[in-house]
Amino acid sequence: MAKVTGLSGNEIYCMSLKNYAPGELVVGNSVNSMGFLRGMAAGFKGMAGGEITQVTQSIEEGRLAAFERMTAEAKREGAAGVTGVTGELKDFAGNTEFLFVGSSLHELDEGRSLPFFTSAGSAQELYCNIDSGYQPLAHVFGNIAYMTGFGGGLTGALKTMVRGEIAEYSNIFNQTRHAALDRIVAQAKAARANSVVGIRTQIMFWHGTHEMLMTGTAAHNPALPTEYLNSPVTSDLTAEELWAMTQLGYAPVKLLISASIYSLGTVGGLKAAFKAFTRGEISDLTTLIHDARELAIGRLKNEADALGAADVVGVKTYIAEFGHLVEFLAIGTAIKKLPGLATQTPTLPVQAITADKDTWIDGTLGMVLDRSN
Repeated sequence: MAKVTGLSGNEIYCMSLKNYAPGELVVGNSVNSMGFLRGMAAGFKGMAGGEITQVTQSIEEGRLAAFERMTAEAKREGAAGVTGVTGELKDFAGNTEFLFVGSSLHELDEGRSLPFFTSAGSAQELYCNIDSGYQPLAHVFGNIAYMTGFGGGLTGALKTMVRGEIAEYSNIFNQTRHAALDRIVAQAKAARANSVVGIRTQIMFWHGTHEMLMTGTAAHNPALPTEYLNSPVTSDLTAEELWAMTQLGYAPVKLLISASIYSLGTVGGLKAAFKAFTRGEISDLTTLIHDARELAIGRLKNEADALGAADVVGVKTYIAEFGHLVEFLAIGTAIKKLPGLATQTPTLPVQAITADKDTWIDGTLGMVLDRSN
C-alpha cells in the first residue's frame, strides 16, 4: 500500500544512501491541564523569580506522553526509526495540546541490527550526522519555565537606576539557559549517548511564564573519547557545519551560552532621550551595548579556555530590549581537534544541502504552509 510520509524527495534520496526507505507519518499528542493547585503554586513561586518547577514539570509530562505515543505508533509500523521529529505546544479548548510529528524509516538492509532511534531535524541533517559518524539514538529535549519575579526583580529594579550590568537578571537568564542544557544532557546520558548534536533553542510565553526549550539528537560516535559517555558533548552547529568540522578533524565539546543584562540607568536614559531629538551618535547607548557584548563574549572565551577548546565557532549574538534593560546573548559551540575523526564520504551530495522549496501557494482562504525545513 502507498505510504504517507513527511519526507521530501531530497530527504528520501539522502536516506536511501544510508539504506533507509520512507515509512508512514507518525503522530503523538496529549491534551493536558496544569490544574488549579499547580496553577496556584506556580503563581506564588513566580513572585520569587527563577524557575517555576510546577510549570516545567507540567510541560515536560505533556511532552513525554505525546512523544511516547508517537514512538509507539512508529514501532507498531515496524519502523527502524523516526526522523524529522518536531514538537508543538498549543492552547486547545482552554487546555494545552502537546503534539509530536515525525516520519518513520524502514531498513533497506535487513541484515543490519541497529537500535530503534528518533532524530530531530530533517532527514538531510540526519544524513550529514550519520556520515560524520554520529549514529542517532534519541530525539531529546530539555525545558525550563521561569520568571524574573518580584523578589529578584525588586533588587534588580533598584539597580536599574544606575548604569551597568544587573547581575540579578543576568544570573536568572544564565541559570535558566544552562538548566535546560543540563536536562537535555541528562536525557542523552540515559540513552547511552556520548553527544547531542543539532541543538535548537526556542523561547515561548506560556500561561504567564517564559519557557525555554532545547531540542536535539542524542547520538553515539565511536571516535569520541570514552569519558564523553559520562559527559556528552553538546553542539548547536548545523549538520553541514558538523560534517565540515569532522572533515577537518574537529569535534564539538560543549554548547556555550552567555547572557548579560544591562541598564542604561535613570540619568543615562534621560540623557539618551534628549540626544535622540538631535542628529548624531547616542554615545550612552553605543557604549552600553558595546560593554554588554564584551562581557557576554568574554564569558564564552573564559569557559572555552577552561574546557581546553581550540575555538568557539558558529557564534550567534542577539540583542533584546525590555523596558529600560538590554539583554545581550551569545551562543556558540566550543570545538577541539581529536584523532580518529573522519566522514564516511569525501563530499556531501547536493541533495543533502539543497533547501526544499515550498510549493504551497496562498489561496483565497489565506492559508500559509509553515515548513520547518
